[in-house]
Amino acid sequence: MRLRIVKAYFIKEMIELIRTKMIMMPYLMPLLIVILFGYGIKMQVTGVRTLILDNDNSQISRKMILKFEHSKYFTTTVENMSEKDALREMKKANIDAIIIIPSSFEKNSLKGVKTEIGVFIDASFPSRSTTISNYIQGVVMDLANDFNIDSRGVININTRNLFNQALRDEEMIVPGLIGMVLLISPAILTALIIAREKEEGTIFNFYSSSVSKGEFLVAKLSAIFFLVSIAIFVIFLVASYLFDLPFRGSFFLFWLASELYVFVALGFGLLVSIISSSQIIAIIVTLMLTILPAFMYSGMIMPISSMSGEAFITAHIYPVMYYNHIIYDTFLIGQGFNSPTIISYLLLLFGYGIVLFILGLLLLKKEIK
Repeated sequence: MRLRIVKAYFIKEMIELIRTKMIMMPYLMPLLIVILFGYGIKMQVTGVRTLILDNDNSQISRKMILKFEHSKYFTTTVENMSEKDALREMKKANIDAIIIIPSSFEKNSLKGVKTEIGVFIDASFPSRSTTISNYIQGVVMDLANDFNIDSRGVININTRNLFNQALRDEEMIVPGLIGMVLLISPAILTALIIAREKEEGTIFNFYSSSVSKGEFLVAKLSAIFFLVSIAIFVIFLVASYLFDLPFRGSFFLFWLASELYVFVALGFGLLVSIISSSQIIAIIVTLMLTILPAFMYSGMIMPISSMSGEAFITAHIYPVMYYNHIIYDTFLIGQGFNSPTIISYLLLLFGYGIVLFILGLLLLKKEIK
């Protein structure tokens, strides 16, 4: 490989990226996605509009109401109305949950007589309703412990959350978004710059020159790789300081995994550019191959372990799952190179990049079709 040829192509490509303003894509697109999604995606449910109908008006029922009122998860109102009127308010979307405390609730509870609390939840969004139900059950169980209502209350379950003690949505979402943007941005930019040469006809300069396919691809990809490598540090600063994410692992591991992952993303874009005849086709195909799988099969929203069948297989085919595992470790856990899983995932990313580059080299034809 002739380095002077690669250098000349590299400089030409950088000038072209500056001229077309595409040099900003590796920075603007990732930052917009991380900021908008990082602040916009909220899995935690707070401020649940809760209506309590207290038909007992006892010490225990008042204590339950206080627990709901002092919880950040509920916005509580206590009304004296019928169940029918309460359900009518829910149909109007004025409330999210109704809690009905029956009469003789305190008397039956203290005597050990089975008693039930009526709970109605707006289940228009199933995942949200499940979360609300768990919150309500937690408050009721806490109340039972306070008054030792159930004999099981003498056994306390001391739960501790590890790695994300505050259960912050940002610590779950933002690391996953890094994997998403570092796949999409380099892939799109790679697909565009080669497809653009086909549209404008400048690809014929390559066809008629003595430049080899390897020299052409290395020069093209090196320019984008250089720009995205800088973006890795920018995204890291945004995640650490803007979203206040902890960083418990090795920065070298974060950098190494990110560079390998960008190499894989360049391979995706390279394959798309070879089969695309125009820039619009390149954008559409790249988005289909990157953004949806990166969002659905990265483990950011749904754990990979809970998937089955085709979804489980698809998640293991796409490299974003392996990269995200490493990123979550560097930010939240800190096991690093001591983990054999992380070492194997690094090797997998390297293998992905090599395979994709070789495929691109084989599929790229230095001839007029």
